[in-house]
Amino acid sequence: MKLIVGNWKMNGVRADIAQLEMLLQAPAPPRADLLVCPPLTLVLAFVEKALKSHVKIGAQDCHSEQVAGAYTGDVSAQMLMDAGITHVIVGHSERRAGHGETDALVRAKAEAAVMAGLLPILCVGETLAERQGGQTLAVLHRQVRDSMPGCADAGRLVIAYEPVWAIGTGLTPTLAEVAEAHHAIAESAGAGYRVLYGGSVKPDNAAALMAVPGVDGVLVGGASLKAVDFLAIANAA
Repeated sequence: MKLIVGNWKMNGVRADIAQLEMLLQAPAPPRADLLVCPPLTLVLAFVEKALKSHVKIGAQDCHSEQVAGAYTGDVSAQMLMDAGITHVIVGHSERRAGHGETDALVRAKAEAAVMAGLLPILCVGETLAERQGGQTLAVLHRQVRDSMPGCADAGRLVIAYEPVWAIGTGLTPTLAEVAEAHHAIAESAGAGYRVLYGGSVKPDNAAALMAVPGVDGVLVGGASLKAVDFLAIANAA
């Protein structure tokens, strides 16, 4: 089964719960597991709607501390688990670039998620300058090595390859480049880890991307906001 993850990012208000309802009303894709990660304001509503359905609900980030504390504005993995979340994205490039998150911080967040009983989706990927400089494989190796939690085995961690230059740009690597990157990640992480592809995934390229050896699903951004597009991607599996 492929894992199809929708990252809504900073999008969505209560009226957009209708998109989740459309997902729930549609037949479950025969070869895909569905996970939707809404903004924090919609998490509880999504969990309640999706209870006992074929759609799981995740979060987009968590704090690195494993216990409650004086961290104004932050949310712990424990709190997300208590809200009914199953997965949490950590280390997305927009967090790494926009919030200065280091590999060490991402690792701590992933460890906090695992200890709370969540399944982290660990994002890695190179910038355009790094790819043009021939550093892609070295960057992926470093990020996997330094960001992976020591407490997680293949059943408790998913890795997502998101080339930074492909996110929201409409650009995607060639299928050969995707295969090369996923092979490198699998070598660095070890056997058995699910590795997703993310970066301008759309209904018209999803089938080709998921047919690449080593691609175990996709992490979808903008195309996950509309149920019809997200379902088309899931059914492409």
